[in-house]
Amino acid sequence: MAAVRAGISAIQDHPSMIDRFGEFMKVTRDTGIDVNLTGPERAVEIAVSPALDALSPLMASGQAAKVSLILSTGEARPGQPQGFAAQVDARLRKRLARHVVIEGGGSTAGGHAGGLLAIYHACKTLRDSKARFCLAGGADTYLEPETLEWLDDTEQLHSENNIYGFCPGEAAGFCLLCTVGTAREFGLQPLLEIVGTAIASEEKKIKTESVVLGEGLGAAFRDLFENAPAHPVERIICDMNGERYRGNEYGFAVLRNPGRFKDAADFETPADCWGDVGAASGPLFVSMIAEAEARGYQPGPLSLIWASSENGARAAALLGGKIKRS
Repeated sequence: MAAVRAGISAIQDHPSMIDRFGEFMKVTRDTGIDVNLTGPERAVEIAVSPALDALSPLMASGQAAKVSLILSTGEARPGQPQGFAAQVDARLRKRLARHVVIEGGGSTAGGHAGGLLAIYHACKTLRDSKARFCLAGGADTYLEPETLEWLDDTEQLHSENNIYGFCPGEAAGFCLLCTVGTAREFGLQPLLEIVGTAIASEEKKIKTESVVLGEGLGAAFRDLFENAPAHPVERIICDMNGERYRGNEYGFAVLRNPGRFKDAADFETPADCWGDVGAASGPLFVSMIAEAEARGYQPGPLSLIWASSENGARAAALLGGKIKRS
């Protein structure tokens, strides 16, 4: 997180993959994972450590509780076997079951919005009293050779010759969610409050001939703001990755929601530093805001995070500062 705040980029040359221009592909990768590990196993290895980090306060409490796991991976694409999300989910559950009781939840191939979709469904699960704790997150990796070749073929891979592409990466992020009452019962200190979550769908999708006008993302913003405090959003973190479509979409979505931003042009795009991490984006944005709250540099009480999937899914969340114990 400090590297992103400082603007330090982790983007590097791939050790072996060459793009269509004859240059090494620009990627970010988890250097702690064996470069030869592929498929669902790679995604699980990326996911285990951040999942356990999110669970650590509950495990440290010494109290037993069942945890619902809600997981998203990247969308179905070349380089991923059929049923990729379900395979990652099953294997991750098995690894986490060594530490906590995992029960309920599910998985989806949600794409960029996937991590925020998981948080949305976790909030609903808690509201409906179907679980006391939810571990919501996303795990994604673009580093399968077939996936990288596909991105190159579709002209989405960033290079000096294709400045409007993105740098593919890999990551996982998780959030442990519960109600204030449950947190107090277990002696846990909440780091942030989820003020609201919203999902929507965009019909004018990327990589089509249609012109995006921000209808889906704008609808997600509108749903968030309808029940939100009147205070303007002071911090915005999003999954813009260099593709023009995403910037155009956001611009129109802001126009559809006037007066709700302190400065809509002042937004953060962590993909500039850690690459495009797909479904992991939303939960990692949450961690950025939690870190800022903990260290005292969060600019204001209300933050907006959002992400857009190629399949049309749109998701956003409003986050507030940590809740003080009464």
